[in-house]
Amino acid sequence: MKKAILFGASGFVGSYLLEELLDNSDYGQVTIVVRKPLDTRHPKLKMLTGNYHSLSGLINDIEADDVFIALGTTKKKTPNEADYYQVDHNYPVLAAKIAKEKGAKSVFLVTAIGANVRSSIFYVRTKGEAERDIIALDYEHTSIFRPSMIMGARKENRPLEKVMMTVWAIITPLLVGKLNKYKGIKGEDIAKAMNRAAKNPTEKLKIFHWTEMKELL
Repeated sequence: MKKAILFGASGFVGSYLLEELLDNSDYGQVTIVVRKPLDTRHPKLKMLTGNYHSLSGLINDIEADDVFIALGTTKKKTPNEADYYQVDHNYPVLAAKIAKEKGAKSVFLVTAIGANVRSSIFYVRTKGEAERDIIALDYEHTSIFRPSMIMGARKENRPLEKVMMTVWAIITPLLVGKLNKYKGIKGEDIAKAMNRAAKNPTEKLKIFHWTEMKELL
C-alpha cells in the first residue's frame, strides 16, 4: 500500500482531506505535519509536530508516495505580507521539495481561482508563484486544485466570509459555461476530489477547476 503525507491537516479543507485519506484503502500510512497535535487517533495515522522553520529537522520522518498540500492563511490571521507569503508560498514549496527528495511521486496542491504570477493582486500572485515553483520540482504527477469561493461552516467566526458565501450561494446557479469555474464548492468536496484524483493520476500536470472537481464526486 502507498503512503501519503498531508500538510495543512488542521485547516478547513485539510481536516476533511485527512478523513478522506484515512478512509482510503490505498494508503497504509497517512502522515500529517501540524503545529499542534490533533485529537485524531487512527491506526494509519503518523503525526509530526512542526512548521516551516522546523520542517528540515523532520526529513527522516517524511516518507510518502503522494503529497497533499492544503496550507493557507488569511489576512486577518497574518496581516504582514512577508509572513503571509511564508505560509502560502514558502512552506508549500519547501514541503513539496523535501517530500520529492525523499521519493514522493505525486503532489496535490490547493491554490485558488485565477492564480497568476503576473497578477498585481498579492494573494493571487502568491498562489501563482506557489504553483510555478512546485511545478518546477518536476514531480511525475502534479495536480492543482483551484477553487473559487469555498463553502461551508468554519470553526472561526468570519462574518464577512459568511456574507460572501450567502451571495455566492445565490449567484452560483447563474454561473454557467465558461463561468462554471467561479462556482462555489464545499470544502469537503474539494477534499473528496483530491483524494479521488490520487487514485490513478495519468497526466504530468492537471489543473482542477469547479467542473473537473465535480466530475470526481
